[in-house]
Amino acid sequence: MRDPYKIIIRPVITEKSTWLKEKNREVCFEVDPRANKSEIKKAAEQLFKIKVERVRIQNKRGKKRRVGRSEGRKKDWKKAYIKLKEGEKMIEYFEAV
Repeated sequence: MRDPYKIIIRPVITEKSTWLKEKNREVCFEVDPRANKSEIKKAAEQLFKIKVERVRIQNKRGKKRRVGRSEGRKKDWKKAYIKLKEGEKMIEYFEAV
């Protein structure tokens, strides 16, 4: 198994992810694009000492960006929604206000 710190990269904090965290007990993370659902589930359980009910993943395309005349793209990335089992303590990470 790969290093769980390389699979789960960072939390994604948006209005939708905050709403899902409060209502559905789901947290959202940017994950390694090569990782599959079972690897993400094992990494989350190992890192945060929680039980995971399910994992949903979404492949995101990088957006076009321009700097002056030159044009480029941001990298493609993968997002994972991790739903916690009932009775599990919610994952707390720093949220800038």
